[in-house]
Amino acid sequence: MNAGLAYLRTLFGDRYVETAAVRQHHGGGEGFRGDHVPDAVLYAESTEDVALAVHHCANHRFPIIPFGVGTSLEGQVEAIHGGLCIDLSRMDKVLAVSADDLDCRVEAGVTREQLNAEIKGQGLFFPLDPGANATLGGMAATRASGTNAVRYGTMRDVVLGLTVVTPQGTVIKTGGRARKSSAGYDLTRLYVGSEGTLGIITEVQLRLFGVPETIAAASVQFQELSHATAAVQIILQLGIPLARIELLDALQMKACIAYSKLSEYSERASLFLEFHGTPASVADQVAQVEAIVREFDALPFRWATATEDRTALWTARHNAYWAARALAPGKESFATDACVPISRLADCIDACQALAQDSGLLTPIVGHVGDGNFHMLILHDANDPAELARAETLSLAVAREAIARGGTCTGEHGIGLHKKLLLREEHGDAVDVMATIKRALDPLGIMNPGKMFDA
Repeated sequence: MNAGLAYLRTLFGDRYVETAAVRQHHGGGEGFRGDHVPDAVLYAESTEDVALAVHHCANHRFPIIPFGVGTSLEGQVEAIHGGLCIDLSRMDKVLAVSADDLDCRVEAGVTREQLNAEIKGQGLFFPLDPGANATLGGMAATRASGTNAVRYGTMRDVVLGLTVVTPQGTVIKTGGRARKSSAGYDLTRLYVGSEGTLGIITEVQLRLFGVPETIAAASVQFQELSHATAAVQIILQLGIPLARIELLDALQMKACIAYSKLSEYSERASLFLEFHGTPASVADQVAQVEAIVREFDALPFRWATATEDRTALWTARHNAYWAARALAPGKESFATDACVPISRLADCIDACQALAQDSGLLTPIVGHVGDGNFHMLILHDANDPAELARAETLSLAVAREAIARGGTCTGEHGIGLHKKLLLREEHGDAVDVMATIKRALDPLGIMNPGKMFDA
């Protein structure tokens, strides 16, 4: 172990850890894991801890990898050059909540479920729901979104300001509590989505929302996947303000039925929906959506209005990843993250399903289709080189289908380690400008090196 790195034990005591098990745990997220682990892990408990550690690492040119709870899917936390992993999960304080201004400030290690539990009693909620109980710092770093993005936006839309430790160990604050500003460069938006390559986010100022007066959840099944996607397109083009609209194809429904014991459902393409508003506005939204899906020979709606029933419905949806994995025990998976303009959603899914059929792999689909985002989970045997190659080829092909339709290779998971090639294909020479910003802010190249760019 590097003696300079080990000096951090003197500064932080038993919060600096070099044991193999802890290093291995911090060597990857929930997606595909490589064999890269950090040399050591530091459990930070304050912005000052992070600043002190980063300053020391900068002096010794040690790589730094920020870590929340490890829910990232694109290799963002893999320590490909070793170095120090700074775990922010103990920075879990809700620092301030203003019900009058509908905002709050939290430390980076606060999870979305923790925040919602703390503000529920004030009639508030934080709507972004990426499925996993991710930390809010990690969600900001990857520009996450999730099931409610169609109505409430992504982290780009709800982050008002940040506290960031720069690669030199300096603490800066960006943004503020005002809902708009023309003062200087928008550094907040620069750091949101930077995936730990420009600095470490230690605090986040967030927009909050009032709990809707009425919430109704529903599911509806279709004879054909194309009918479901066509219905989604019409719903959105008419501007019906749904809070959530999720698509599961027949194979994904088969998996969810078995995993979550959904015996009342059949193995058909399905939409899961949620409506927020006043009783009158929700009733109007429901009537419009029911009229649209009837045009596509949909089965009758299944409703969930009681809190426990809605929770059960969305828990089954959130368990879709593990349900899909259960289709092929022992196999690994890639989750694609294509996102396209809504008018291209149906034909993009059709094209990707044709590619999947040609590959011979199991590929259930689930999507936040309200904003044109869908995920194909590609199940494969990582120990079979030929099957792994087919999976990687399919993953690239799905991303390229989205890019060709004016979309993106990643709607919410980020670039990380695994989509660097696609970032260049999507943005061309603009990637050189991004890399210039990276070099300007991190001239030593110590912040999460090898992610987004090769440097």
